[in-house]
Amino acid sequence: MAEIRQNIATKEWVIISTERARRPQEFVRLERTPTADRPERSVFCPFCPGNEEQPPAEQMRIPAEGPWDVRVVLNKYPALHLGDGGYERHFDGVYRWLPGIGRHEVIVESRQHNTCLGLVSPAEAARVIAVLQARAIEFARIPYVEHVICFENHGPQAGTSLDHPHAQIVGMPVVPHQIRVRMEEARRYFDDTGRCVFCQMWRDEVAAGERLITENEYFVAIIPYAAFSPFHTWIIPRRHGSDFLKATPDEVNALGAILRDVLGRLYVGLRDPDYNYMIRSAPLHDPGLDYLHWYVTIVPQVTRTAGFEMGSGMFINTALPEESAAFLRGVEPF
Repeated sequence: MAEIRQNIATKEWVIISTERARRPQEFVRLERTPTADRPERSVFCPFCPGNEEQPPAEQMRIPAEGPWDVRVVLNKYPALHLGDGGYERHFDGVYRWLPGIGRHEVIVESRQHNTCLGLVSPAEAARVIAVLQARAIEFARIPYVEHVICFENHGPQAGTSLDHPHAQIVGMPVVPHQIRVRMEEARRYFDDTGRCVFCQMWRDEVAAGERLITENEYFVAIIPYAAFSPFHTWIIPRRHGSDFLKATPDEVNALGAILRDVLGRLYVGLRDPDYNYMIRSAPLHDPGLDYLHWYVTIVPQVTRTAGFEMGSGMFINTALPEESAAFLRGVEPF
């Protein structure tokens, strides 16, 4: 019989469909050409070495001189555009709006066209995380930016239009509703128990071991008890903190290592699935919260959202979280 599980951190309900459950190996997409099998460079790719003079404008490069390892450029087709320093919210009955101002940048993660974070070294992955943090800190200085999200879309099913490995960062003049809802649920748990729900979650999952993928000194990678899709993964810092921007250099290095580890296991185990990862952090003007905890979400795109999910807001997960975690624990990344 199916189970209906609740994620205690978000209060979202998920149907774990045991009747429809598929073995982890059944999520492998055999028709996909793995990233490593593509050419190392493409003359048509705007992110490959040799094409640096193509727009959009470069904002940062590592190292600053000589051949670059990581570049940051403005998004050519930004979701939000740079403003002139001010904006006004408009209200007219049930209508409300404000100008689409913000900042949207692209982090070109590597010179190689045929790689991804699951294939690079831990140090290279940590370098990408450090650049994301540095740009997020820069975004936080923009007066009208209220929230910053760092994310990556890997593969067409995840929404990317360019194969070259790249992450993105967006600074928004509003705090998204989903963020506010999750903050409120975390606050409720703290009010009820006096504890951070994310701290409680990672400790319980390490003790249980069933849904643990891997861990290091600073982070724990789990498939949540009520994961809303197959192999949906959370990477949670052991140290309580609400703000990714305040992660220490040691934590940034450790996050690069464990993110590379998990993505490497997904690459090998599921044959390079499309995925999204995002860093979930507190709004810029709500720092130091006792009840909120920043973390990373990885969502492999191995299933599709259908009418039930759209109509109910609940997801049907056709993979048992315990089996998915056990499968990934047994995979040896590159």
